[in-house]
Amino acid sequence: MTHGATVFGCAGPVLLPEEKAFYRAADPLGFILFARNVETPEQVARLTADLRDAVGRDAPVFVDQEGGRVQRLRAPHWLEWLPPLDAVARAGAGAAHMMWLRARLIAAELRAVGIDGNCAPCLDIATDVTHPFLRNRCYGTDPATVIAMGRATADGHLAGGVLPVMKHMPGHGRASADTHHDLPTVATDADTLRQTDFAAFRALNDLPAAMTAHIVFSAFDSEPATCSAAMMRVVREEIGFGGLILSDDLNMQALPGTLGERAARAVAAGCDIALHCKGDMAEMQAVAAAAGQLTREGQARAEAMLAARKAPEPADLSALRAEHDALIGGADG
Repeated sequence: MTHGATVFGCAGPVLLPEEKAFYRAADPLGFILFARNVETPEQVARLTADLRDAVGRDAPVFVDQEGGRVQRLRAPHWLEWLPPLDAVARAGAGAAHMMWLRARLIAAELRAVGIDGNCAPCLDIATDVTHPFLRNRCYGTDPATVIAMGRATADGHLAGGVLPVMKHMPGHGRASADTHHDLPTVATDADTLRQTDFAAFRALNDLPAAMTAHIVFSAFDSEPATCSAAMMRVVREEIGFGGLILSDDLNMQALPGTLGERAARAVAAGCDIALHCKGDMAEMQAVAAAAGQLTREGQARAEAMLAARKAPEPADLSALRAEHDALIGGADG
């Protein structure tokens, strides 16, 4: 059975009857939660179960739980984390193992409430011009560090039964604007991009899923990567990524046009999934109509991603937490 080429959010902490009916008809591949959907562990577990019940299958449920400023599940019910760039600096030589431990602990918290996909690792390389909305979400300032931290983060998620979604492909670190509000253009030459930003994603091109960047790379195209067939060819052929490609959130103002137009352009360019996070019913209806069904190739990539979703490996979580805290010189908070 082919699913809709979409991942949707929902409006609040409880699934509404009209949302359930829409999801049953639209059959999105999966769902994504935000802070507005999160109150208590019991409530989140009920919501994720209700979302799956709406489509009648074990659909993936994603979240942005990077740690630091971008984490949707927060204290007092969930652990708080340092921003990744700060945590890596604190851990020094033990940083890669610390990031594995951190990801494994985050995965355990997510799986406990029915979330089995996390939009991480963030493989963007921090530069002197990286916008503050992104900079301390990065793992390092050079490809080798970002690759090592990214691999550890991905492995920790997979060990905990959570699908990692690497972002923001093919690299957001050179963007000086916030794509929530503006469309950045990166004018760096193609060879430099291949050796730096693209290299981080090439090294992890075996991961099951990735999210695009709403950025123009002028060395390749005048369209933002999410809506650029030329950039999707770079992703598939130069970076060598064979997994599922999700657009970044189509509500971000970096993209022009209506929500339906944005979804249609992203799918036409080569994104497998149009991601709409806001939970607005009229917008979701427009996105579902424009995105249509997964292509045969997209469905195969989705099935391969879901096959990577394993039961968590046994772990002594309190021991892992103590090991993590020792590496960063104390608890995150």
